[in-house]
Amino acid sequence: MMQVFVKESGKALAFYRRAFDAEVKCDHRNADGTVAHAELDIYGQVFAISEAGEPEAIPGNTMMFCLHFGKCREAFVQHAYDVLKDDAKIHDPLGPCDYSPLHFCLIDQFGVNWCIFV
Repeated sequence: MMQVFVKESGKALAFYRRAFDAEVKCDHRNADGTVAHAELDIYGQVFAISEAGEPEAIPGNTMMFCLHFGKCREAFVQHAYDVLKDDAKIHDPLGPCDYSPLHFCLIDQFGVNWCIFV
């Protein structure tokens, strides 16, 4: 399972659902309406979302979520890019790279780092 903690978790849940045409498997809310714990099914992988608490300084590396779709799945990568690129910091725009004919890397509007490719 992949897990992210973000501010505006309800908005994030809808955003990722749209980006990956994902099914919501569960959605548990806090009293204030923020997401206590929700799970999306992203092509067979569980992606969990929760509301972030106060920011903490945690030493270490930045994590990146990588999704490899495989041959003939260019449409999945294109759709994810079309949604995730809004208000994102794009490191590698959609296109070919050394290891894939189609990929992208970006940090989305919620601060989540993605690398998605075929």
